[in-house]
Amino acid sequence: MSQAKYARHSLQHFCDELAALGHAACPNTVAALLDEMGYRLRVNVKRLSGPYHPDRDRQFNHLQSFIELFREHGWPILSVDGKKKELVGNFANPGATWLQAPYEVNAHDFLSDALYRAVPYGLYDLLANQGHVVVGTSADTPRFAAEAVSWWWRRYGCHRYSTADFLLLLADAGGSNGYRPRLWKQSVQELLADRYGLTVVVCHYPTGASKWNPVEHRLFGPISTNWAGVPLQTPEMMLGFLRGTTTRTGLRVHAEWWDRTYAKGVKVSDQAMAELYITHHKTCPRWNYTLTPRGTEQWN
Repeated sequence: MSQAKYARHSLQHFCDELAALGHAACPNTVAALLDEMGYRLRVNVKRLSGPYHPDRDRQFNHLQSFIELFREHGWPILSVDGKKKELVGNFANPGATWLQAPYEVNAHDFLSDALYRAVPYGLYDLLANQGHVVVGTSADTPRFAAEAVSWWWRRYGCHRYSTADFLLLLADAGGSNGYRPRLWKQSVQELLADRYGLTVVVCHYPTGASKWNPVEHRLFGPISTNWAGVPLQTPEMMLGFLRGTTTRTGLRVHAEWWDRTYAKGVKVSDQAMAELYITHHKTCPRWNYTLTPRGTEQWN
């Protein structure tokens, strides 16, 4: 370890150092000189997604081939993910909005002061350009995620795609709908494949590539923009902002509030996993698999 020290310089610090070198200048002059040289006050840019996974390109190509196949046949493609948890109450919300006077909110974001700790789970229908958000009040578990997808199919999907027997799910590599949780696979089997007779193809985006998941920029981005700078004081207010989210591309958002309890840490046994009708694809098998209804011919 070195003994180096780092300090953030203000304009006045620059002025003092220049004065020590015999160059007197006021802060405004220093600011103008820095501007001429291309210096600005800048924030960090989140751009680096971590180590490059060797199967990243293979997975993106495989995933895109399924998107094109489903789009060609008019079969449903659903991009899913959990959004950032939100405290419902008089709490500050990042961003700015047009007001004559700012909202006065709590000085601290204590969970004990919140009405709810909302858990928004987003579902974006690629073909219809429609967004759906289930707002839970419990935990973001694999069962919650699978029930949200099942709710979407029962409420919207089966009507939009009445002749479809296939469903493509695009999900992140981690989280409640990641490729590791056994409960996610078991719940998709029970709540979608078995219950509705759907053949469900699940493709996960590579580790560190979640920003390419369409739900992130086509649904979550517009939602965050719509409620920026406004405290989400009540469930009704939160749902109102979700349902009021639109874009020039025609996006509309449907939202529902769930007061249900989901247990954490539910284990799925090896025997239960062996009973699933799951087929892992030859390409990146841990990220791609298909679940078919039990009692039918398994997908190959």
